[in-house]
Amino acid sequence: MKLHGYWRSSCSWRVRIALNLKGLSYEYVPVHLVKDGGQQHSEAYRALNPLRTVPTLEFTEGGRVHHLSQSLAILEYLEERHPSPALLPADPILRARVRMLSEVVNSGIQPLQNLMVLQHIKSEWKGDDKAWAAHWIDRGLGAFQAMAQETAGRYCVGDSVSFADVCLVPQLYSARRFGVDLQPYGLLTRVEAACASLPAFQAAHADRQPDAVPA
Repeated sequence: MKLHGYWRSSCSWRVRIALNLKGLSYEYVPVHLVKDGGQQHSEAYRALNPLRTVPTLEFTEGGRVHHLSQSLAILEYLEERHPSPALLPADPILRARVRMLSEVVNSGIQPLQNLMVLQHIKSEWKGDDKAWAAHWIDRGLGAFQAMAQETAGRYCVGDSVSFADVCLVPQLYSARRFGVDLQPYGLLTRVEAACASLPAFQAAHADRQPDAVPA
């Protein structure tokens, strides 16, 4: 498998965590989202992913090469093909709650802090892109914590890692980047600390990727 991604992309980060948790080896192919005007806009990458976003998972199955984009679709594929260790609970209600929490990040926060959105706000509207991102991240994390309080154990849903944790950890990194005060989110930072003790999360951390830029 090849994972086309960017070190600081929270969506790429989610997939790295899942691949690590499931013990799957892969080749990491960096796609720099800023350099050269954004390498995701190249013809070669557009052929892999017409939306020009990261990540894209490239793999061979059934004698064909496949390309999957959208991080949650990739996570679902990995869960179906490599079900152990499970990242979705067996109970249908808890599975739904894991997906709900994941979507709070995936559709309720991340698109509003996406690089192309922030670039448009700054260049076309002359707005404060960082304040914009911080506002929506803070709003989303408040909702996430309120929802997670009903199910949290060591992790977001009980005592096993799930998609919800995989989505939360990169989002908290982004929150700090944009200056969001995480003091009100004690539950979320506690879960983050539990995840940080796991080798799969450690290896997936943005700062440990080969294309990471030193602060």
